[in-house]
Amino acid sequence: MAAHRSGPLKQQNKAHKGGRHRGRGSAQRDGKGRVELKILCKKVRKELSRVDQRHRANQLRKQKKEAVLAEKRQLGSKDGPPHQVLVVALHNRISLSEAFGLLQNRDMGTVHVNEWGSTYSFMLLCPRLKHRWFFTSARPGDLHSVLDMAKVADTILFLLDPQEGWDSTGDYCLSCLFAQGLPTYTLAVQGFSGIPLKKQIDARKKLSKAVEKRFPDDRLLLLDTQQEAATLLRQLANQKRRHLAFRDRRAYLFTHTADFVPSEENNLVGTLKISGYVRGQTLNVNSLLHIVGHGDFQMKQIDAAIDPFPLNPKVIKSQKDSGMAMEVCASGVASDMEEDLKVLMKADPDRQESLQTEVIPDPMEGEQTWPTEEELSEAKDYLKEGSKVVKKVPKGTSSYQAEWILDEGGESGGERDEDDDTEQDFMEEESQDEKSEEEEEEEGETMTIGDSVRDDLYDEKMDEEAEEKMLEKYKQERMEEMFPDEMDTPRDVAAKIRFQKYRGLKSFRTSPWDPKENLPRDYARIFQFQNFTNTRKRIFKEIEEKEEEGAEVGWYVTLHVSEVPFSVVEYFRKGAPLIAFSLLPHEQKMSVLNMVVSRNPGNTEPVKAKEELIFHCGFRRFRASPLFSQHTAADKHKLQRFLTADAALVVTVYAPITFPPASVLLFKQKSNGMHSLVATGHLLSVDPDRMVIKRVVLSGHPFKIFTKMAVVRYMFFNREDVLWFKPVELRTKWGRRGHIREPLGTHGHMKCSFDGKLKSQDTVLMNLYKRVFPKWTYDPYVPEPVPWVKSEISSTMPELDME
Repeated sequence: MAAHRSGPLKQQNKAHKGGRHRGRGSAQRDGKGRVELKILCKKVRKELSRVDQRHRANQLRKQKKEAVLAEKRQLGSKDGPPHQVLVVALHNRISLSEAFGLLQNRDMGTVHVNEWGSTYSFMLLCPRLKHRWFFTSARPGDLHSVLDMAKVADTILFLLDPQEGWDSTGDYCLSCLFAQGLPTYTLAVQGFSGIPLKKQIDARKKLSKAVEKRFPDDRLLLLDTQQEAATLLRQLANQKRRHLAFRDRRAYLFTHTADFVPSEENNLVGTLKISGYVRGQTLNVNSLLHIVGHGDFQMKQIDAAIDPFPLNPKVIKSQKDSGMAMEVCASGVASDMEEDLKVLMKADPDRQESLQTEVIPDPMEGEQTWPTEEELSEAKDYLKEGSKVVKKVPKGTSSYQAEWILDEGGESGGERDEDDDTEQDFMEEESQDEKSEEEEEEEGETMTIGDSVRDDLYDEKMDEEAEEKMLEKYKQERMEEMFPDEMDTPRDVAAKIRFQKYRGLKSFRTSPWDPKENLPRDYARIFQFQNFTNTRKRIFKEIEEKEEEGAEVGWYVTLHVSEVPFSVVEYFRKGAPLIAFSLLPHEQKMSVLNMVVSRNPGNTEPVKAKEELIFHCGFRRFRASPLFSQHTAADKHKLQRFLTADAALVVTVYAPITFPPASVLLFKQKSNGMHSLVATGHLLSVDPDRMVIKRVVLSGHPFKIFTKMAVVRYMFFNREDVLWFKPVELRTKWGRRGHIREPLGTHGHMKCSFDGKLKSQDTVLMNLYKRVFPKWTYDPYVPEPVPWVKSEISSTMPELDME
């Protein structure tokens, strides 16, 4: 009987998927007796019901809300520091004196006015609102003072013009403040009542349209009457707080009073006593103190001074004559108690942070100790093996007789040693050769300048030398854009000597390169973390969990800072702000900082690598000469000779360690003394092992082409250089790859093979690479810039179009 066979139209049912929803029995059968590993956890996780989950979410929301309200209530209260407000005028028609006159409302509370130098500030105490404000303003035209005071201000009050909002100077100031990081801010319009009533609606619409470019969702307040000033004060007290990350983890202080006590040995150095309110975190006397613009210092002690601006001052009632005698008798004991209570904390030499910023390199550290007998025997065996030379000798000659037979090329050993010495000398003087060649190229270029059609007054103001230097920079930047990294092979020096520090790479991305290889002497002076990320997390975790001993936030204290130069007090007496930040562990030590920056669109002048720039990195301000490199995820990063405008670059510089996050601003000092904003960004990492690789491209021209073979000339000019660079791979601008086969003649011609046929208009290239390091030009002192001039800023920052 024939078996039944299903036809093509038979229904095919899906197989049961037992792998997704297996029972306990099937899992045990598949496991074949294996038992899963039990995970031991410290915390027992309880599955909450839906009602409990909702209840827990409400509790967390309530706790966060209470924390925000507590922070808002503490600022400006009797137990917290005064609410510090920085007033910034964004237009030259704004009058700060009129604004301060309106804010000094005697009906609201008590006013204490402070004036020193050209800076004006006052304290406003309002018991009715249970709030106290401290209003400050920077010196007119001093950008550094504005940026420094914005670092410690709780709120920035921007004063706008009713017609234009801000001018070019105000726009430049806003660009710097936005790049640094804005705390809580408020916008106020001064002089709106001076506009006719019929035009006020149109003026408000026009101003709102202009302001929304910078502040899209912010409300504009008026500041023309006492009532509007009271509304503004309530807005300042109740608005939502914004935080700056770099200052929330550190204690900082704005100096109200300063006193200098010279030392007995030197009158120019002594103890600086600065008084102010502690903000941010608890201030410990054993930590280091950084005075912005002046450097790092140690503290001797902290005194708990009496608050000069209490919100509710105690009223001392008049006492009767009978009680006066008792008061006089007890005055001596009371004064002694006050003296005991005045000193809050003294520095402990065993726990105090050191001021050491660099590692002192030991010149004998690389020396070897006296060798042992085993090492001496190994060295003898190695010399015997290395001294064996293969020679052609007559048949039957013994080994002793072979030692006396001279080799034909034996005399070349001394010449080779001399060549090695000359190569070593060239290695030491390579940087000087590069500079001299660049200077020779600059001197060799000549240009004809036509007769000037400008008037004599314009020519008198022009600096011809600066114009020539700027023109040369523009030429170099343009050549770098057209022919990136290309360099002409020198004819007076052999290429193998000129480029002896360079190497060829099979692949820039994947070829290995040891980061500890051929490090400069400056790397012996810096500090390096074994794991920077873990150290940063550990320090930040200690700040959040560990309770620090010292002056609490809101206390009015006096800090005794030791070994401070007298110039710091002179700087404060001129009217400049004196701001102090406490340093986290290791932040006084030097290392290699990497910062990601983008070019400021308002600045178009070329900025070359290793050119001195002014840095604002977090709370620090210093001068240094950085390197520019590409911002990639690879282990090697190509050097950029100029600061480009189309992409973000990484700036590498020697500087003190700073834990990110921190904002970065780069300024360049002009010939007239002004500082122009060049780039803005943030701190990336502290990593000396980040490799910045300089690329040099040598170019040649195909002279004769035979299918996949070609004769290339003008890349080298002697036979020895062709043989020296023979292992390095070649490439062309049209994507061909090849190798050097052999040299032809003695004038640098060479036969090359490629993976395809070359075109006659193609160019043969050879890539050479060398690791470069930044210059050690760190200087914590930054000279004061020339005050802003509207005409000068308008040349770099375009006028804001308000229409």
